[in-house]
Amino acid sequence: MATVVFYEKPGCINNRRQKELLVAAGHQVIAKNLLSEAWHADRLRAFFGSLPVRNWFNYSAPAIKIGQIRPEKLDEQRALALMVDNPLLIRRPLLQVGEDLRVGFDPQLVDEWIGLTERTDADLESCPKTLAQASCGHG
Repeated sequence: MATVVFYEKPGCINNRRQKELLVAAGHQVIAKNLLSEAWHADRLRAFFGSLPVRNWFNYSAPAIKIGQIRPEKLDEQRALALMVDNPLLIRRPLLQVGEDLRVGFDPQLVDEWIGLTERTDADLESCPKTLAQASCGHG
């Protein structure tokens, strides 16, 4: 089983469920606070691989929800600068297993990558609407 460094927003209900799935599969999870990490653009960029810039963002972040930031209009350099300044913009979780870095939690992709024993079709990335202010994108 893998040791997974899991960058999360503490208190996010979906991050909690994601960690539970990893632990249930026998993985060791080392949780880190995404919001207090000292991010640098080059380090952050490595998590996104070949994903388009628009897929790097947490669409529950207030600045995106109100239209202040439009990820589809940003280039890599500007997107990374915004994320370094405001980590709430970063899509969660960021995952690290050894030197392999990933962003987001698609259960099928995580299962193919490191294995899960329990699969779910639930959306584990979007902030639940009833809990949005308390647990995910806000604050």
